[in-house]
Formats: sequence, structure tokens, C-alpha cells
Amino acid sequence: MKKNFIYSLMLLFLVFACSKKEEGTQLPYDYSNVEKAGLKELLEKADWKKKEVSGGIVWKYYQFPQIFDSKQYINILEVDLNKGLHIEIPYVKTGFLKTSTAAAANNALVAFNGSYFNTSTGGSTTFFKYDGNLVNNTVSGFSAYRENGAVVLDNKGGAKVIAKPGSGWAAVAEPVVLAGGPLLLLDGKQQSQLNVDFNTARHPRTAFGVTADNKMIVVVVDGRSSQSQGLTIAQLSELMAALGCTQALNLDGGGSSTAWVKGEGVVNFPSDNGKFDHEGERGVATVFTVK
Repeated sequence: MKKNFIYSLMLLFLVFACSKKEEGTQLPYDYSNVEKAGLKELLEKADWKKKEVSGGIVWKYYQFPQIFDSKQYINILEVDLNKGLHIEIPYVKTGFLKTSTAAAANNALVAFNGSYFNTSTGGSTTFFKYDGNLVNNTVSGFSAYRENGAVVLDNKGGAKVIAKPGSGWAAVAEPVVLAGGPLLLLDGKQQSQLNVDFNTARHPRTAFGVTADNKMIVVVVDGRSSQSQGLTIAQLSELMAALGCTQALNLDGGGSSTAWVKGEGVVNFPSDNGKFDHEGERGVATVFTVK
């Protein structure tokens, strides 16, 4: 009798346990099944600080506590290319030009640094044509993957990113062509990248992109600081794609990465002085200004 009672209790326990497990209330919640928010969703939900600089130009910034497994301070300049805004590229053939200096001289609304330059004597080191006139060809021995794309401007305020033609940059008909690289996005597809330190290490970065609805997206990511660690080229490509760009190009980065806004001055934290402040701006050879 006692054995039968014990067996009955055991059977009842097993039935109860199984039924509770099937109901999903017996086992603890498995947090490993929680999916991390996608990059696009993370960007959309971020508490961006925004300012409309002018009709068709929006500046926004945010310090992400966790994105790409790191802390990142990101500035974005969004320019509606349908609004008839004028894009110029002030430059120097020798010596150096600060983004802030070029912006003030051109009465710009926003400005950002251009492409690569000679750090000893100044002047562009990649192909540059302006107003239909050749300023310089890419210097001999320059890394091909860092000039495999270009920002191209036409006479109507249009801007786009193209890949280097097989026949060379001279084949591009538009009046303004500034080469840079690596090419990040083309026709909505992220491009494959070489496994080299320039691409795989985290650095401050400046990227130029265009969306399907004809908006220019410029991203300046700070780096070399505990407050912002910088991105790899692959991560920068993912970021530009998540921001809606269908074409995008990496410009000069490192200490050169600079974003400027009228009434605000330099708004990112250029790393050339080794401090996380607005004073570490580096002189470059080419600067983009918009007004």
C-alpha cells in the first residue's frame, strides 16, 4: 500500500513536471536567444542631436556607447542634392589647407576634409580634376586600393561616386573628379576589401556617400581615443549601407578627418593633437564645402 502510494506520488510529479515544461513556465528564460538589434535599427533608435543648418542640410551627431563592439562618436552631414546647393573643392597644390579655413573663406554652410595628400610638402597625391582642368595625376607608387574610386561633381550640383575606369581617370568626362579609396559601396553592393592594416585597423574615418533618393551623406567617425575608437574599412562600409547609401567612398582619415558646421566650427574631435577636443585639426590639400 505504501509502495503504491509512493509510485502514485512519483507519477503525479512527472505528469505535473512535463505539463509545466510544455507550457514553457518551468524552464528559466534563455537570454542567449535574444537577437541584438540590427545596425540599421540601432542607428534609427539612436538619440541623435540634430540641427538644420539650412534648407536641405542637416547636421547630426551622437556618441554611441556600443556600436561595432566599441564606443564611437559619429558626425553626419546630410545634404539634399535636389535643393540646388553648391559643392566646391578648395585646394592647394603645395602646403596645407585646414578645413575650417577653407570653409570660412568660401562662406560655407558645412565642410569636410577631402582626399589624400603629401604630408611633407602638401598637395594632392591622388587624381584631381577641377573645373575641367587637371590639377594632378595620382603620384607614382600610390596604393591602388586607396584610389580605386572617386567623387565626381557635374555642373548642375550633382554628385556621385564611381569606380576607377579601366582606361584610367582621364576617361571621366565630368569637370570635377577627386580620387580616393577604398571604394565602399557601388550599385548598393558592399565592395570586397584587401586584408591590409589600413583596412583592418580602427582609425578615424571620413566617408562620402549618395543615397537612392539623391542625398549626399558624409560621415566623420572619430578615433584613437577611449571616447571613440574608430572603424575598420569593412565597418565603415556597413555603416554607410545602413545609412541608406547605394554608393560610397572612403576619403582621407586619421588626423585629417574633420567636419565643420557654420556657427559651430569644427564639430568632431580631430585626433592630430592626440587629445579628444576640437583643436586637433590637420591641414590637408583638398576640402569639400557646401553652400
